[in-house]
Amino acid sequence: MLPLNALSNDTLGVGGMVDADRLTARRAMTQVKLSSKYQIVIPEDVRKQLDLKPGQVMDVLILDGVLHVVPVRQPYELFGSLPGLDTQVERDDEDRV
Repeated sequence: MLPLNALSNDTLGVGGMVDADRLTARRAMTQVKLSSKYQIVIPEDVRKQLDLKPGQVMDVLILDGVLHVVPVRQPYELFGSLPGLDTQVERDDEDRV
């Protein structure tokens, strides 16, 4: 974590501290230009890092005045995305409907 005075207001995390990974991502940010048709091109390095494919569906949302474009993942793509998750949870009969 880095101290509050080392960052601008838009990179601050909880309690005036920011995660170093978030800061690294912030510094690696690339600018894109909005076309006359309101389109942007996702840079190649970002496409590779997120394994984006042509025609892939994206969710577009605004949070606190910031535009977020989030790839929609199919359920089968999420398999194994939570390593170490204990799936062997004991349940009582009361847990079932």
